[in-house]
Amino acid sequence: MIERDHMLLWNHAFIKVLDVRHTTLEAGNSLRAYKLPSSMFMYSVRGDADVWMDNREYAARRYHVVHGGKGTMLTINVTEDLFECYMIFYKAVIPLPNRQEILELMERRNPFAMQYGFQPHHPALLLEMAKELYREWGTEGELERFYTKKLFYDFVYELLRQLASHNIQTHQPDLAEQAIRYIHEHYREQLTLESLAQALNYSAPYVARQFKSKTGRSLIEYLIEVRMGEAGQLLKETDLPLQEIAEGVGYSDTSYFIRVFKKWIGLTPGQYREKHRAQSSDNPVKRFILSDARRQRARYIVNDSKNHFQYMKERKLSMYGNKSSWAVTSLMLCLMLLLGACSGGAGGQSQPVSNAGGGASSPVPTGENGGAGENSHAQTESKTRKMSTLKGDIEVPANPERIVVLYHVGDVLAFGAKPVGVSEVYDGAAFQQDVSGIPSLGHWMEPSPEAVLALNPDLIIVPSEDPYRVLKDIAPTVYMPFDSMTLEERMEMIGKALGKENESDALLQQFYAKVESSKDKLREAGILNKTVTIMEGGKGNMLITASKKYGRGSEVVYEYLGMKAPDIIQKDIDATDKVYSYDISFEKLPQYAGDIIIRSAYEGMENLTDSALWNNLPAVKEGRLIELDFGLSYYTDIYSLDKQLDYIVDSLLKSVS
Repeated sequence: MIERDHMLLWNHAFIKVLDVRHTTLEAGNSLRAYKLPSSMFMYSVRGDADVWMDNREYAARRYHVVHGGKGTMLTINVTEDLFECYMIFYKAVIPLPNRQEILELMERRNPFAMQYGFQPHHPALLLEMAKELYREWGTEGELERFYTKKLFYDFVYELLRQLASHNIQTHQPDLAEQAIRYIHEHYREQLTLESLAQALNYSAPYVARQFKSKTGRSLIEYLIEVRMGEAGQLLKETDLPLQEIAEGVGYSDTSYFIRVFKKWIGLTPGQYREKHRAQSSDNPVKRFILSDARRQRARYIVNDSKNHFQYMKERKLSMYGNKSSWAVTSLMLCLMLLLGACSGGAGGQSQPVSNAGGGASSPVPTGENGGAGENSHAQTESKTRKMSTLKGDIEVPANPERIVVLYHVGDVLAFGAKPVGVSEVYDGAAFQQDVSGIPSLGHWMEPSPEAVLALNPDLIIVPSEDPYRVLKDIAPTVYMPFDSMTLEERMEMIGKALGKENESDALLQQFYAKVESSKDKLREAGILNKTVTIMEGGKGNMLITASKKYGRGSEVVYEYLGMKAPDIIQKDIDATDKVYSYDISFEKLPQYAGDIIIRSAYEGMENLTDSALWNNLPAVKEGRLIELDFGLSYYTDIYSLDKQLDYIVDSLLKSVS
């Protein structure tokens, strides 16, 4: 059966028809490995064929519908003398702003990327619609194109109406497979995680998570493996100069390429070529360009026994030979570039932030600027000290000047240090203006190693295992898990990393003094003993924060101010010290709503003012609803916590004024 989610997303999407084709294939003239440029419906009207969508086979008999998404590899093997079909290409976009749950649903259950096939109960009606759609597509004029769009909606409505009565199994495309294919086709280009994700119509973090879940490695690692494999072949089989080889595998800077190659192989490209020259001397044929076979598009399969993707061509040739030693070599690989390109430079500088909140002074930057000139790294290499971290003892600069920090940006700023590179910063973050002009290195879960390396950092601070594993060999890297360290532990470690141990206590004392002052104000106003529910979502589901470590203001409200949630939520908060939340249906909201509601606010959030259930909640009805900006409440560093405290306390006091 067609799912409710499927229809929900069709109703929210903006649709554009891109092309309508009437295709006839004769036996022996099959379509092979055609990468769909967009989502597509194929309606067969004559003959038989075996249709492959990636590695999944569908029987396409007369009056069968097959659907595939952008990037899917389509193969049609004609099994009779003639096969005739209509192919309708379209693009679907969820317009912004939109409800967060719709955007999240689009990533998880994208119907425009789904693969499925079925035979409709009433094929004649669909056939007439397809014919008319094709005729109108061939006419010119804006009015005619508008009519074509109307015909497409009619076609899709009838198709989905009939599909709803079938017990059809739909399949999400294998994102890992599509990413691998895209890498093999584009590794010579300036490829980034963001550009790859955009090509596949998904967000970068989602593609990265799916790829790692399926393959056990990151996209960055796989990209470099492909590039180094091709470079090795060219070095062995051609006399091309290093610059041409580097450019041929995606590195515009030859020196970067040499560094990557040596880390990956253990030899410089010149040493590698000399080592293999004797082995290839018996073969007088030299290869000067990539062979046609390597340029051909191919299909990919998962070799589950080795958790390894193989490159499968007509004769099932392996990619570059199976590398069962991947687990070892990936440790060498993970430190290097996503792609070779630009030389490094310091990011822009920002000014210290004044105390915008009331009460005790804020933990704002107090030290001197970092971000020194190009030679700062060389000047400080000899001045190092040993530091104990969760990953063991490491050597760090006595006074780091070129700091890269992921996620814990506000903690570093609070010490007065100015990073030269930071992870992606959400709009509304407390420190957004402070890092304006500083290079963004991608999402904190999947930073770009090339971009980090280009900044020539002398210290890196990371919040989780994945970026640690990828970046740890570029510069001394301090691992500080975002979900398990206390504020005191984190501040102490950052102070040590920055050479400012003596400042951490002062920053904490300032913050705790403001917390106590805030509690006194709330107690005096009769608010401190009120229950608070922190939530995010809309009429479909509400996400309930059931932890003191979930962001969204939970640290400030439940940990530092010591306020409680309703009993139904508080029992979960008391039972865990981990990051925790869960969804409830909108109809159950009255059971979970506290005296005060803090709702996470973001662009496109669902407007609930037309909901009687929402408006009848006492907190909403009596003006005790606080909308807390998602960007401000996402981060848990001391800088952000300080600004969240200001906003939440001021909002609570206003609710009773």
